[in-house]
Amino acid sequence: MKGISLFFSFSLFVIVSCIREEAESASQAKNDGIYIVYMGAAASSNGGTRNDQMQLVSSLIKRNKNTVVHSYKNGFSGFAARLSEAEAQSIAQRPGVVSVFPDPVLQLHTTRSWDFLKYQTVDETNSSPSSGSDSSPNGADTIIGILDTGIWPESKSFNDKGMGPIPARWKGTCMDGHDFGASKCNKKIVGARFYEEFDGRGTKMAGSARDENGHGTHVASTAAGSPVAGASYYGLAAGTAKGGSPGSRIAVYRVCTSNGCRGSAIMKAFDDAIADGVDVLSLSLGSSPGFEELSKNPIAIGAFHAVEKGIVVVCSAGNSGPDPKTVVNTAPWILTVAATTIDRDFETDIILGGNKLVKGGGINFGNMTKSAVYPLIQGYSAKLNKRITEEEARGCVPDSLDKNKVKGKIVVCENLQNDGFSPSDRLLEVKSRGGVGFILIDDDLRTVAPKFESFPAAAVSRKDGTEIISYIKSTRKSKFLKSPTLDNGKPNRHANPTKRPRNPVASILPTVSTTKYKPAPVVPYFSSRGPAGNTPNLLKPDITAPGVTILAAWPGNKQPMFNILSGTSMSCPHVSGIAATVKAQNPTWGPSTIKSAIMTTAIQTNNLKAPITTNFGSKATPYDIGAGEASTSGPLKPGLVYATDVADYLHFLCSVGYDISKIKLISSTVPKDFSCPKHSSSELVSNMNYPSIAISGLKKYKTKKVTRTVTNVGEEASVYIAIVEAPTGLRVQVIPSKLEFTNKNKKLSYEVSFRASSTTKEDMFGSITWTNGKYKVRSPFVVSNSG
Repeated sequence: MKGISLFFSFSLFVIVSCIREEAESASQAKNDGIYIVYMGAAASSNGGTRNDQMQLVSSLIKRNKNTVVHSYKNGFSGFAARLSEAEAQSIAQRPGVVSVFPDPVLQLHTTRSWDFLKYQTVDETNSSPSSGSDSSPNGADTIIGILDTGIWPESKSFNDKGMGPIPARWKGTCMDGHDFGASKCNKKIVGARFYEEFDGRGTKMAGSARDENGHGTHVASTAAGSPVAGASYYGLAAGTAKGGSPGSRIAVYRVCTSNGCRGSAIMKAFDDAIADGVDVLSLSLGSSPGFEELSKNPIAIGAFHAVEKGIVVVCSAGNSGPDPKTVVNTAPWILTVAATTIDRDFETDIILGGNKLVKGGGINFGNMTKSAVYPLIQGYSAKLNKRITEEEARGCVPDSLDKNKVKGKIVVCENLQNDGFSPSDRLLEVKSRGGVGFILIDDDLRTVAPKFESFPAAAVSRKDGTEIISYIKSTRKSKFLKSPTLDNGKPNRHANPTKRPRNPVASILPTVSTTKYKPAPVVPYFSSRGPAGNTPNLLKPDITAPGVTILAAWPGNKQPMFNILSGTSMSCPHVSGIAATVKAQNPTWGPSTIKSAIMTTAIQTNNLKAPITTNFGSKATPYDIGAGEASTSGPLKPGLVYATDVADYLHFLCSVGYDISKIKLISSTVPKDFSCPKHSSSELVSNMNYPSIAISGLKKYKTKKVTRTVTNVGEEASVYIAIVEAPTGLRVQVIPSKLEFTNKNKKLSYEVSFRASSTTKEDMFGSITWTNGKYKVRSPFVVSNSG
């Protein structure tokens, strides 16, 4: 063994020497970028470092002490270093290396919500409020790791009043940094880490876990914030703000800066969190759609090793909707969360002439009078000159309006698709030309309540916008009121003797917040959609949760102390909080069991007792909402669960093209007798023991079968019956259709066959629900003839 070790060390010395020579001759050597070298599983469960990693890192450090940026050794092996392309390519060929790739920059996916979820849960299950999350341990002593922009520790949402001692299993630390001392941590914020930034010369810059952005503070308080009475956004959405798991502790990992979220820092945070002892990891960030190659995806890599160590990993689905195949964070070991609205609306009333009321949206704190006295025009009526198209003026795009025609008026603008301009661009055009008010016709923005601050403004739906435009046109047609006398010479009672022009007028009132808005939930336009572009036989997203106009904590150097944000960034911590609560009540449950409990108890109906819809009005499909909207109490007692073990994930890796040698590098728990099937393909992914089912390539009159295994976590003696909901043209059969559990038989398997009796280009959706009268365990499915 000593001879082998010496030979290996010498080989690494030769490799690094050759790499150095190549780097010195490479034209780009002076502009070395950061590359991530991923080397798979860590050497041992106690955090040891693999010899190949140590030797390679040591050699690189000898060249330049600032070459190595991060070293990974707790949950997995590897490092991030400043390398030339030639160095990176050479290292990628070495034994023990899984992948080498440029350090990517990922982006953030940017309380009534918990009350709404609880109401939905009670309404759906007909259970009493006491069965909701308030009677649960509320995540007591679970630790949620937040990978984000840091935290503002002085926020009232992070006070530790009434919390007991920090769990002894916690091994993390509170790092001293710029404007953030270790004393800032408490029994609520039990740990805080940050990862250094480097300037163009490779010099470390001052770092801190303090949140200067606000995103991380908002996310952390949504997941586990302590209750704060009297919270509001300038008086709107007033009430008690609290996290979904107020008894949980928070561990902060600042991986994002003003320049984005570096993949190398994300992987280091995963590596640290595994060693620190977190129970749940929450990531409201991700790559752009399409960047999903597993061995080069920092989140997928870090999440695999975290889940392997028993940590639940919850990630946002992305904000690239409503187009299909935009969902990200699609690895099967990740719990992927889409976004929906809640039953709170930020209503901005528009008063038209004749006291006609139009209910708009958005947030403004203007001071217009309640009477409709302000002249109202459409954008195209104020076109600047002949060079401006009518479409540009209708959209109020920059430099399209005539200030002489806009001054003193409320302008109606339309968000015409694909012109590339934001709502703020349009508002600024109106405001800069002397306009006194702004109405934007946009179905999407009506849903998410854009902020217009002190300028009187509102967003309205296309339907309401059409009504406003009709009003403008109808008043412009009647330039004068009727004559004071009729044709027969008698007085006209409806006449206006002054014959003044009757022009369109309006007023935009300050915003008020209302509750019990219907329908809710609704899938907003921005929430990323399935199917998963790289894995057609895996249904993503997994679940949805509130992600629109969420009130949560905000940094104290900004105003106000609470802010309203929208995005799957906001929906992700809702599910993280639920996962922590489930973990607290069921400490022996693993990540896949908790994921299954959340998915199979999800809700598919809104507060009108109808199916959840998108903001376009169509029925939401599993590509929009996964299994449905997360329930607060259902996952605590799911009845049956689908336990997806690490072997399932290893077979998944086989199915997507990894060979056994690489899989053994990646995982530290590969069974000795494990091997990839001889004819492995992506179709085998359908057989993974997942809480949902996805089938592709099903042709007319052909049959495909999948198998699932459920574990009874409810009453020992239980009998479950299968209920199938399938679309016309698809025959779905469950065998057996009855499962009988006993105290000795807690695991049972069943087979599902799918047979298409017609040809359709549309994907087909349905569900399989197992019920014993007390519990309903529902799995959505999607069947496609493509793929």
